Amino acid sequence: MENSLQDRLRRVDVIGVPITATNMNDFLALLSSEFDEFRGQYVCVSNAHTCVMAHDDPAYWEVQAGSIASLPDGKPLSVVGRKTVPTMGRVTGPDLMRRVFELSEQHGWSHYFYGNEQRNLEELRASLDRDYPHLRIAGMEPSVFRPLSEDEKRDVAERIDASGADFAWIALGAPRQEVFCCDLKEMTHSVMVGVGGAFNVLAGIVPEAPVWMQNLSLEWLYRLIQEPRRLFKRYLVTNTKFLVYQFAKTKRKRG
Repeated sequence: MENSLQDRLRRVDVIGVPITATNMNDFLALLSSEFDEFRGQYVCVSNAHTCVMAHDDPAYWEVQAGSIASLPDGKPLSVVGRKTVPTMGRVTGPDLMRRVFELSEQHGWSHYFYGNEQRNLEELRASLDRDYPHLRIAGMEPSVFRPLSEDEKRDVAERIDASGADFAWIALGAPRQEVFCCDLKEMTHSVMVGVGGAFNVLAGIVPEAPVWMQNLSLEWLYRLIQEPRRLFKRYLVTNTKFLVYQFAKTKRKRG
């Protein structure tokens, strides 16, 4: 990777995790102009939850740091990052997919979707056929919801490559999807992007938080209202840890 690309993918420290200091427009412009440099690499769509996990788990930290870009999905990340790079802004998974799909006809990009359940993938395909009628879907494959052997990972990489896909969108949830992408690094010619629940958002299965809540960093609250039993403990622990880690970091700097 050329130095100029490394400079344009500069990272900032967010609670000790290196997050790419970019915004949607700048990242898409770079992706469009330097696409071949991204092939075989993976992109993390990072938020407070993944940052806390990376902070607490050195192996997962290496996964986040080893990506070609770890994009600031969660607004807290961009808020922290803007203190160093004022142009840093949110790059959410669903919006990234939408914008890439809009550019795909111009660039001739095709797409493979891996993860989630078969019935949800069928809903996603119907939604994409309606909203992006010219989108080239190279393949869709549900998760098997268990760890894959090394041979199985190679088989997935081979299926993605055989499809000719330029992008492989991976929806296994964090941290599984980022680890999966890291394991497949340079095993395909596609750009792998871990997008978590974005499949269900684009399929219309899960409602998206209103823009005003996203702007106020309250997307987590919206999701918590939707799925309180599943997400209560996660958000209680994650958000508290993120604030504690950021406060400690700020205090160290001042000291």
